[in-house]
Amino acid sequence: MEWQPDEQGLQQVLQLLKDSQSPDTATQRAVQEKLEQLNQFPDFNNYLIFVLTSLKSEDEPTRSLSGLILKNNVKAHYQNFPPAVADFIKRECLNNIGDPSPLIRATIGILITTIASKGELQTWPELLPQLCNLLNSEDYNTCEGSFGALQKICEDSSELLDSDALNRPLNIMIPKFLQFFKHCSPKIRSHAIACVNQFIIGRAQALMDNIDTFIESLFALAGDEDCEVRKNVCRALVMLLEVRIDRLIPHMHSIIQYMLQRTQDADENVALEACEFWLTLAEQPICKEALSGHLVQLIPILVNGMKYSEIDIILLKGDVEEEDDNVPDSEQDIKPRFHKSRTVTLQHEGGEGEEGEDIDEDEDDDDDTLSDWNLRKCSAAALDVLANVFRDDLLPHLLPLLKGLLFHPDWVTKESGILVLGAIAEGCMQGMVQYLPELIPHLIQCLCDKKALVRSIACWTLSRYAHWVVSQPPDAHLKPLMTELLKRILDGNKRVQEAACSAFATLEEEACTELVPYLSFILDTLVFAFGKYQHKNLLILYDAIGTLADSVGHHLNQPEYIQKLMPPLIQKWNELKDEDKDLFPLLECLSSVATALQSGFLPYCEPVYQRCVTLVQKTLAQAMMYSQQPDQYEAPDKDFMIVALDLLSGLAEGLGGHVDQLVARSNIMTLLFQCMQDTMPEVRQSSFALLGDLTKACFPHVKPCIAEFMPILGTNLNPEFISVCNNATWAIGEICMQMGVEMQPYVALVLPHLVEIINRPNTPKTLLENTAITIGRLGYVCPQEVAPMLQQFIRPWCTSLRNIRDNEEKDSAFRGICVMIGVNPGGVVQDFIFFCDAVASWVNPKDDLRDMFYKILHGFKDQVGEENWQQFSEQFPPILKERLSACYGV
Repeated sequence: MEWQPDEQGLQQVLQLLKDSQSPDTATQRAVQEKLEQLNQFPDFNNYLIFVLTSLKSEDEPTRSLSGLILKNNVKAHYQNFPPAVADFIKRECLNNIGDPSPLIRATIGILITTIASKGELQTWPELLPQLCNLLNSEDYNTCEGSFGALQKICEDSSELLDSDALNRPLNIMIPKFLQFFKHCSPKIRSHAIACVNQFIIGRAQALMDNIDTFIESLFALAGDEDCEVRKNVCRALVMLLEVRIDRLIPHMHSIIQYMLQRTQDADENVALEACEFWLTLAEQPICKEALSGHLVQLIPILVNGMKYSEIDIILLKGDVEEEDDNVPDSEQDIKPRFHKSRTVTLQHEGGEGEEGEDIDEDEDDDDDTLSDWNLRKCSAAALDVLANVFRDDLLPHLLPLLKGLLFHPDWVTKESGILVLGAIAEGCMQGMVQYLPELIPHLIQCLCDKKALVRSIACWTLSRYAHWVVSQPPDAHLKPLMTELLKRILDGNKRVQEAACSAFATLEEEACTELVPYLSFILDTLVFAFGKYQHKNLLILYDAIGTLADSVGHHLNQPEYIQKLMPPLIQKWNELKDEDKDLFPLLECLSSVATALQSGFLPYCEPVYQRCVTLVQKTLAQAMMYSQQPDQYEAPDKDFMIVALDLLSGLAEGLGGHVDQLVARSNIMTLLFQCMQDTMPEVRQSSFALLGDLTKACFPHVKPCIAEFMPILGTNLNPEFISVCNNATWAIGEICMQMGVEMQPYVALVLPHLVEIINRPNTPKTLLENTAITIGRLGYVCPQEVAPMLQQFIRPWCTSLRNIRDNEEKDSAFRGICVMIGVNPGGVVQDFIFFCDAVASWVNPKDDLRDMFYKILHGFKDQVGEENWQQFSEQFPPILKERLSACYGV
């Protein structure tokens, strides 16, 4: 006997569905409680499927809602459904997949894929064959409903479908889908392409076997009148470019012609999919060869796509003219921010930290109010990457256009020209330099444009040329740019404030100490902005202040500057509660300020220090309760702890020995012991940074814990977590310098790991350098233990330290190597040329270190004899030969 609903039960369920559509919060709460009660009855889910599939007298939104509540129940408790209920639901879904209503069909499709993704593809063997059979139905609704469900299953379970677990259904499904590319209904054609598209990136074997048919079928649909079909064709070609470019290369000329058309498609979604093609092509080695003949067509199309559309301008209405900086921000305006945990790096020759490693990708201008990714952004990103591929060869196609755009009377056109200029800054810098002396003043003028969107894009583009501005005499461009940017930081429009603050932070990074003469003026502006800014921009302002402190360093430590800057920061600090996420950027900012002010931060350090310790303690306690009773307590947001640990590092680094008293009066070492064993890598990363900073600042407090800490440091020398491993390595090196010979019992815990890491291929540069320094320091304090392994690490050791600036860390590491060579000279013989090269990388070593180098070089020369030395030094590059003979007379 089929299950039948009880009339009274059905009325209850319908009432619940009606109530749940009410906007009233009290009603909503009652609905939640009622749902929880009804879920105690096993056949409640039968009622829900019945309303969805059989109760045609009800309106569609109510029926669909019933299906969506059922879907949530499936997600949460499917494993507890009695078999009879599960079977009833599955049967009803398959029998009604052809419902005349598109909404009901789609809801049933969602329900089917949710059941399938609950591990049911294996236990519902008839599902895929039945859905594929239903595709042959004469009834359009049945065919469309089944395809809709199949598309959702392909999206959710593409990997499982391409595995042996299900006996490889794709061998039947993919050829079947390909037949439907020619179907008379555009909706069906679109489903068919979308289904196949799910298997491109995973390179499913069944698709690879039919790849030529697939590509031919796509070409056949190139002129399709339906925009959904065109969008899926473009999407397929973009993915094939990544996965099977070999198959596209023979047709590349016509594909590019097609994509040039589609990037100008009247439907923006099609144009956006097509525009992705240029982004993807730019990453392929063949890009230059394939595109160079088409730039003349492509560049104008991309530039044209960089204009705000009419809809954008309507959506951005507030930003077109008015002032809005007295309007509070709504909470959803504020994007979640990510704290970048502290990583210890070394300074290199020729400037600050090296480019190239984990650099944050700069967002190409940023239209928060619009959907995040749109044609304008995609076109700008494509132009940016193509500028990096073609470099100055792009300019002949661009410059004639740019002239017309930048001075155009229509603001929308002018704005797009400024965006173009910013997008090519990185790739075409060389060729642009000759035009910058006249362009930069024009851009600075655009900072005063009456349209806010022109002012904000001018901020961004100027920041992309900050490096050049700073390389010129300061009065030429730096001073006028800084003066105008500071005015824009106080603009009446929030979007301009944001762009100006970000641009100013970039300028600070480039200009560094060049800003010192203007500090008073800069601080006046930034502090004034404190009183003016709404919530969201305050967060960016903290970043600008922190970057300023990083850039000018100890020059900030002047009573007049401290007087300006600290009161508003401390006022915010006191206003914020411990649970407030706005503490993150403020703590980061204070960390930079404390490091820069050094002793100047002393008057403020006690409350700041105490609060950081409290934040760490609270987070650890909450994590403990959560791990013991996860149903009673929420998991803590560990970012609070990470940011607090990083600020404590900033305090230890800035205050040095002054931090001693604070550490003595707190339980930070106990907390650190727990943080170093946290499951979350970022927490461990920050704890090791703090451990190293405390070791340098107040070792007597660290020393009693060393026996407990060293095994933990040893287990974290795992390069799978690069930053954790890096900071642990650095901390061990700092501990060596303090422990001296007492480091002996711990050498065996760490040395094998360090030697393994320094010999690993593809280890990031920062980690290699820190590993080499720590091996050197370990050898400096325990040469007898480390020297026997010299031959296993000397070569990578020398190559990783040759580019580091002369500094304390390099000094102690090289002393260690010299001492170890004294103990085990044989260990260096085979790689002596690398040692010579490393020695030559020193600009001016301290006298006693120079003597050590001298003795080793001459000792080696005397050992092998004049003639052999001549032969040996013939292999040296000329520059190395000159340096060694000039500095060491060899």
